Amino acid sequence: MEFNEIAQSIFPLNQEDLERLSQLVEVQKVSKNMCFIEAEKTTPYLYFQQTGICRIFYHKEEKEVVLAFTFPGEAILSLNSYIHGKKGYETIQALEDSILYRLSIAQLQELYKHSVGIANWGRKLAELESVKIEERLMLRLFKSSRESYHELLKKAPNITNRIKLGYIASYLGISQVTLSRIRGIRK
Repeated sequence: MEFNEIAQSIFPLNQEDLERLSQLVEVQKVSKNMCFIEAEKTTPYLYFQQTGICRIFYHKEEKEVVLAFTFPGEAILSLNSYIHGKKGYETIQALEDSILYRLSIAQLQELYKHSVGIANWGRKLAELESVKIEERLMLRLFKSSRESYHELLKKAPNITNRIKLGYIASYLGISQVTLSRIRGIRK
């Protein structure tokens, strides 16, 4: 998915603003297993995924807990770094060789000062990311592991062939044994 297509899906920009924004974008190739956003660090960039799959996770008592997976067309960022310029809580790792679009938060904030359209785009990006966090919370609180697993499969039907089942089990908050049972049950 091309950057302009991703940008326009967040909030429609006029051609001039889209060109201004596009000029700041750098294409970055990320190798499998590379962590490009790290917990307890402020990240100066936000990313948009062109290809590949990434996982968002945090460390809890010597364990990695998977919060989400990202797919082509999605924004990838530490919301705390983006909004407050502070250290984030999450680590984000490429699970496959991936191509990302990288955008400097500082340069983007300069554009906000000069374009209401781009400022509204940035506001909408923050709103969409906040809704994603809320959806993850609702998923954990109100859906069964089986329901959550089937929702993940709707979003990424072949995900079990592309990433470790242990990551999926962690995302669902269950053991790999329980995940195997869920996978064995027909819908």
